Amino acid sequence: MILIVTNEKDLTTDYVVLELRRRGTPYVRLNTETLPTGHVTLGFASAEDWLITFADREVRGRDITAAYFRRPGSALVDPDVDDLGERAYCEAEWGALLKSLYMRIGSRWLNSPANIMLAEDKPRQLLLARELGFNVPEAIVTNDMNAADRFLSGPACIAKPLREALLEGETERVIFTSRVARASLRDVRAFAAAPMIIQREIPKHADIRVTVVDNQVFAAAIHSQDQLETEVDWRRGASGDLPYQAVALPQALAAQCIQLVVALGLRFGAIDLVWDKNDVYWFLEINPNGQWAWIETRTGHPIAAAIADALERTMAL
Repeated sequence: MILIVTNEKDLTTDYVVLELRRRGTPYVRLNTETLPTGHVTLGFASAEDWLITFADREVRGRDITAAYFRRPGSALVDPDVDDLGERAYCEAEWGALLKSLYMRIGSRWLNSPANIMLAEDKPRQLLLARELGFNVPEAIVTNDMNAADRFLSGPACIAKPLREALLEGETERVIFTSRVARASLRDVRAFAAAPMIIQREIPKHADIRVTVVDNQVFAAAIHSQDQLETEVDWRRGASGDLPYQAVALPQALAAQCIQLVVALGLRFGAIDLVWDKNDVYWFLEINPNGQWAWIETRTGHPIAAAIADALERTMAL
């Protein structure tokens, strides 16, 4: 049986669920925010000695032969626990239990949570991509305004977050990739507050999203240069009507994409490339647990089927 670990609102998981249902492949979807509505027991006779019981079903460790880690949510603690300290304690204990459960899945994950966490290190990604022969724009990571000023004295640059792009609060905001110039560096203390990535800007023909599942490579061109607001970051577009196109990568580049995913200990990866105006491809980053459903919808790439295939291969091991 395939275990899918996610949350109730994850639409991407719905694509995989529909594909598994079509095939008649047994699966169970675990929306982790609902865990406190059930009962969980971990035993120690073996790694498979665990049981989750809900009112309508049971999930037993010994039945799980493959697993897909998607977008787990934080456990929703009983609302009657209204003391803030006690709620924080309960949430932390549920988080600890989930980590223990994840470790017990072992090699049956498509991408293990531990490898996903390690692979999210963007400086590591850039080093590894360079070692594998990708074209990688020159970059620095810094909170030193003097170092940034020296770097910005060269060709045009962009700046982007090292890790967290979402600012939470009364009004959620997204930090998009943006052009940056020396003239924008004014406040030493503000610049020192957090490190960022500063990278040479590559003039684009298009953005390329590459989804790798084992040895399958699905590439989509995102024609971000068709709109002014999406020139630097295609996610910035408010209308959502950018043209998408299924494309075939050069064979050597497709092989490099697979090599990168394998080198990070993964079987799935969503890679962002720039296709420049001289027909050269540049590596930007890889999301080890990136979204892909919208790519399937817009291009017809059979990504859900490829993931189902990969999970079924794991079941057969």
